[in-house]
Amino acid sequence: MAVRVEVSEEIQRQAEVVFKFFAEDHVRNHPRWDPHVELWLDSEGPIGLGTIIRRRNSRSGTPVEGTMEVVEYEPGRAMGMLTHDGPLEIRGRATFEPNGPEITRLTLTAEIPAMDDAMQGPMAEAVQGSLRTIKELIESET
Repeated sequence: MAVRVEVSEEIQRQAEVVFKFFAEDHVRNHPRWDPHVELWLDSEGPIGLGTIIRRRNSRSGTPVEGTMEVVEYEPGRAMGMLTHDGPLEIRGRATFEPNGPEITRLTLTAEIPAMDDAMQGPMAEAVQGSLRTIKELIESET
């Protein structure tokens, strides 16, 4: 009983630009590609290894409080998060792979150990939809 989703998209921007949008500005931008999620930090400062981001997820209709902990942070290369959405644990990772001078392959991986296999399809669709929105936002705004 586990769900694992991995999706990729080529974005017409340098890896540093994609990383800044996705990782450095995560608290501001995540709700833009997933409007069911609100994020905030309890303290000022840049995101990095060990940062705890507070979150509220209203996807199911009833808001669920949780946290996202940055467990991997390699500028321009990767960001990993351990998310607790109430009792649900989500292990997420984003990698940023240069694929030419102005192209970055952004790969998002999400693992949810306690989720039923029947949710594989809907979860994959949700993550793919978020990735398409990330691509559109980055290419139109940067």
